[in-house]
Amino acid sequence: MRIFTLTGEFVMSQKSSPPFARMAAGVVAGALVLAVGHLFAAVINPAASPFFAVGSTIIDLTPKPVKDAIIERFGTNDKLVLFISLALGVAAMGALAGVLERRKYWGSAVFIVGGAVVASAALTRPNAQWWFAIPAIAGVAAGIAALRVLTRTHDRTPETTDRRRFLALLGGLTAVAGGIFVGAQYLAQRLRDVAADRGKFLLPAVGSKGRPITAAVSLPESGITPFVTKNGDFYRIDTALQIPSMPQAEWQLRIHGMVEQELVLTFDDLRRRAAVERTITLTCVSNFVGGNLAGNATWTGYLLKDLLAEARPLRDADMVLSRSADGWTAGTPIGALTDGRDSLLAVGMNGEPLPLEHGYPARLIVPGLYGYVSATKWVVDLEVTRFDRASGYWTDRGWSENGPIKTASRIDVPAPFAVLEPGEVVVAGVAWAQHRGVARVEVQVDDGPWRDAELAEAYSNDTWRQWRTVWAATPGNHTLRVRAVDSAGETQTGDRAEPFPNGATGWHSKVVTIR
Repeated sequence: MRIFTLTGEFVMSQKSSPPFARMAAGVVAGALVLAVGHLFAAVINPAASPFFAVGSTIIDLTPKPVKDAIIERFGTNDKLVLFISLALGVAAMGALAGVLERRKYWGSAVFIVGGAVVASAALTRPNAQWWFAIPAIAGVAAGIAALRVLTRTHDRTPETTDRRRFLALLGGLTAVAGGIFVGAQYLAQRLRDVAADRGKFLLPAVGSKGRPITAAVSLPESGITPFVTKNGDFYRIDTALQIPSMPQAEWQLRIHGMVEQELVLTFDDLRRRAAVERTITLTCVSNFVGGNLAGNATWTGYLLKDLLAEARPLRDADMVLSRSADGWTAGTPIGALTDGRDSLLAVGMNGEPLPLEHGYPARLIVPGLYGYVSATKWVVDLEVTRFDRASGYWTDRGWSENGPIKTASRIDVPAPFAVLEPGEVVVAGVAWAQHRGVARVEVQVDDGPWRDAELAEAYSNDTWRQWRTVWAATPGNHTLRVRAVDSAGETQTGDRAEPFPNGATGWHSKVVTIR
């Protein structure tokens, strides 16, 4: 029912009060829960932020098929999708709380239950302490206070609602929530300014460089993947919603477990050792056939076989469990770190300190193994152990233990479903078989014979290789396929398999139209 005061001010009766006003009050209160929690976490530990604690827990608990589908659909934007989904979830919870608050503070009870879930998630994060629950508690307290102030303003008298005052308060608290969140981000950056720390990081002098990268390793084809991937273009797949903050002065690497001599290394210790530079291709096990979760870079670092030799692993050790600063783990066969391949504790990438999102200040690089069992970012701990005593994050979730990279190839040009003119058409791309090397690449048109492609010069067995062929295209719809052969003579299988549990297989294909 509408009512007008003697001054013409518009008001509503409480009985006809629209639910969207209460829903809006709940959404704003929910935003305050996140903002205040984020502020407290900026001081305590970023991992305790309600947003990051719940998001990380969701990542841990999400079923494998759902994870695969998200990565296939969104690729490296998977974290953005998670953040948006979390924000929408909090908004929905807040809207429900706003509607229920009319009934004996049931809305406040929704926030309390949600806060208990958030606190539990924070307390189960790796390296969590009891005070990780404080951001959730503080955030819920602020949210409940805001919810009650808004609903009381909305229902200021038994008869009417002062709409203007309610909207002003709603807008003000929205601005406060936004300001707190921005302030929390600024405070967190000031307290843990790792970007500035990275700017002062000096790469070590390199005593052993890999062979020079010459023009012979690249083919002059527009659209083909470059031989070296720029840092900003390199794929990123990990479970870290908040990049761990680890200044170089605080970083240490502990090597322990089944060793004769435990080591604790700082950067001062490392700089007294010989550094090397190696070009190595990395591939994610989540990469689907033809996917772009692969990249090639020049890494600066220290040979892991030398560091492990100082610790003197026991004879029956067969695995190294590496641990990130945020608690993530990977189990790597010790043989892959000691058999002479260029496995690195890397501190540089393409002539720069490691980017923050790629593991600054230190990470592992192991040629020939998928990253989920080897490429630990923000690494701080190496435990020499056995596979029958320990396991890594992804192997606990059903992925295979050893993770050798499978032979793969990809068509970069032409684009899928391209419409082209008859005549000579260039088909080109990259192929990889890390630590074995690519010996040949073959291309098939429709169901015709497989024909050898031209290859760029091989740089090493640990890097991918560009290829091309020229096809005499005729009108019609055509299917192009590619497969690679490794240096041992093994041909890439055409049997299709999903990434789980040990990497995707199958031939990449593209359909084009010649008009």
